[in-house]
Amino acid sequence: VNPPVTGSIAGIVGAGGNTGAVCFGMGFRELDYKPAFLLMGLCILATSVLSPLVRIPGQTTLILPAVKGNAPEVIQAPDVEADEADA
Repeated sequence: VNPPVTGSIAGIVGAGGNTGAVCFGMGFRELDYKPAFLLMGLCILATSVLSPLVRIPGQTTLILPAVKGNAPEVIQAPDVEADEADA
């Protein structure tokens, strides 16, 4: 993970966890326990089957070759202290 985007990734992962909790909470509220657990298990199986297909430039997957190209360039933030010293 590129260090400048660590916060963005943490935010996306955190939001995904909360979204899943709300969806499964509603599933357990609206369904009986057996269909709710079946739905949760099928969702987990589907995402685990699809995760090896995630492709990142420059990296190989478990079953697919690497995508040509490099990861996106890291954009450096401007140096605010240097700009204030010039003003």
